[in-house]
Amino acid sequence: MILEIRLSNFFSVNEEVGLNMQAANIQTKQAKALEGNTFVCGDERMLKTVAIYGANASGKSSIIKAIRACVGMVVASHSYNENTVFDFVPFKFGDKTKASTFAMRFMMSGVEYEYSFAMTQTEILTESLYYYPNNRRSLVFLRDETKGTDKRDVYEFRSAIRRPMDVAQNTSRKTLFISRASQMDREIAKDVFRYFSDNIVLDYKRYSQVTIESLLTENKGIFLHALRMADSDIIDIKTQKDSLSGNMVITTFHKSNPAVPFDFYTEESDGTKVLFRMMLTLLNIIKHGKVLLVDEIETSLHVKLVEYIVGLFHHSESAQLIYTTHNTYMLDTAKVRKDQVYFVNKRANGSSDLYSLFDFKDFRENSNLEKAYLQGRFDAIPYLDDATSNLKADA
Repeated sequence: MILEIRLSNFFSVNEEVGLNMQAANIQTKQAKALEGNTFVCGDERMLKTVAIYGANASGKSSIIKAIRACVGMVVASHSYNENTVFDFVPFKFGDKTKASTFAMRFMMSGVEYEYSFAMTQTEILTESLYYYPNNRRSLVFLRDETKGTDKRDVYEFRSAIRRPMDVAQNTSRKTLFISRASQMDREIAKDVFRYFSDNIVLDYKRYSQVTIESLLTENKGIFLHALRMADSDIIDIKTQKDSLSGNMVITTFHKSNPAVPFDFYTEESDGTKVLFRMMLTLLNIIKHGKVLLVDEIETSLHVKLVEYIVGLFHHSESAQLIYTTHNTYMLDTAKVRKDQVYFVNKRANGSSDLYSLFDFKDFRENSNLEKAYLQGRFDAIPYLDDATSNLKADA
């Protein structure tokens, strides 16, 4: 479970911004009624969902892209070569020598971890991992490549990782230590690596056909029920491997005529396909308490279906959803807590600012949140000039 993410100098993000998944101490009647939107792990109460709102080109997608890029670094950096350029762009209007930074606090098996690194597009500069095995902060390792070329100067270790210098000697400045240590079978590093690779789902659309088949086999009954709840008329689904190509064939059957088969890939609508893949992924994520990142969740989906999907997370045990959206239908304090709503606004220098509705202490929960947002009370909306009128005047 993610507690907090902090980022700086990624895409349109310049100065450090933070996304806090810890539930705020809100004692209002509305917040207490939405207790199901949170869950408890150890001593922490955490949010199951966070929505990020903002105008087009404000930088909402940059937040998701930056998190994906950093998780991707953990998962893949052990395979990078000396000519690798990391898959992100620093803030273009900022200091060209400035490092990009990523930090995440998360819970794993009831223990809190703090992991961070700083990098340019071509090399790792610093990296660190702390954890709280007995509710006390303990160092796993520190890395600072600016201290020289001798690995004994660059690294500091405690006893959590066995033979850590063996790993350090095999870790280039293109590679995160945590990735190399996992590859070299070091236990705590393998746990952290698996958390990033298995527990954080970067995009439900990237699930492979094999994964779809296994998910469908495992969750068919629940999945069909979810489709009915989402107002789909699909009542049965069958899968089989094509004997010639080896590809998976998915056949659907509809309520209006259950005897007529539909080929999923060629005869179902784009919206049904999106719903199908999303539901399969969501059920897996929810069942196993994973984290999902979604950019523009309403793409190809009706606003009521978005509400249903968010509701699935709110009814989960400990799954988390971080998503960007333009869907103001969900801006309702009867549906979401103030700490579940974030806004992105473009600063005068072109950088993106990220802040929470919870920061607006003067906003009362019995007020109309959607109306207040559309009126610009929290910024993060487009401001339109009189260009249309000017066009008419010039015509």
